[in-house]
Amino acid sequence: MSVRTATASTAAAVLGAGALLLPAAQPQETAALTSDRRTSPVVVAHRGASGYAPENTLAAADAAKALSVEWVENDVHRTKDGVLVVLHDTDLKRTTNVEEVFPGRAPWAVKDFTAAEIAKLDAGSWFGSQFTGTRVPTLSQFVNRLERNRQKLLLEIKSPATYPGIERDILRVLGQAGWLDRSHVRDRLVIQSFGADSVKEVHALRPDITTGFLGTPPVADLPGYAAFTDQINPSYATIDADYVAAVQRLKGPHGKRLRVSTWTVNDAANAAKVHAYGVDGIITNYPDVVRDATR
Repeated sequence: MSVRTATASTAAAVLGAGALLLPAAQPQETAALTSDRRTSPVVVAHRGASGYAPENTLAAADAAKALSVEWVENDVHRTKDGVLVVLHDTDLKRTTNVEEVFPGRAPWAVKDFTAAEIAKLDAGSWFGSQFTGTRVPTLSQFVNRLERNRQKLLLEIKSPATYPGIERDILRVLGQAGWLDRSHVRDRLVIQSFGADSVKEVHALRPDITTGFLGTPPVADLPGYAAFTDQINPSYATIDADYVAAVQRLKGPHGKRLRVSTWTVNDAANAAKVHAYGVDGIITNYPDVVRDATR
């Protein structure tokens, strides 16, 4: 999904050491990316509430919590020594100070660094000085924070071809953290990827897990995707009401209609537009803006 887009006014400020002054939290109607219930779209905090805190950090998950947002999206890579870490890009340059800490290690790919090396990096200063010292979390740390916050997870497997076997690694970590029990799998977890083979692998390994394919497959190809995925999650710029309806007419591998969660919608006008299309979820950096626009 695309990088953070500043389409809302600056709304994050410091209140003491690292505390956020966020818009007032509003109650959110309980809904699930994993059910057939028709409601207002589920609002998903993209890389956490990444309009208000550095993306894919524990601070961004907490910012979503402060806004009463249940669903949090993240991105997962694997380090040189096999640890799963949460960040978006295949390299560390944009969201950490890796070039300063390890100046001779270009191109600074995640896969070329150990977890201990990545743990030394500052993943917050680029966003704002109040986040100086924020770290890149491991997947274990991230899901433990979501558990503490009573949040839910839309997990994206990034660049799966770069990390053979990452699907098994993700399931192992989720299992160790208690996220593969019946209640989590039923109500609090979706795993998605742009890689169809990766989504198929997750479905083959754990058919009970809800999966999502990121992209906008042609309507004629949708029945093939419905064999292994429960959701088609496209960019909002690539869909219309007819496409959403075509997806929702099909049933996925769990016998429920396919759902559509669209990304990355950061302003009220586009949120209202995709709401009118009938989407099931909206993934956004500014969950408060989208929630207010789709009530």
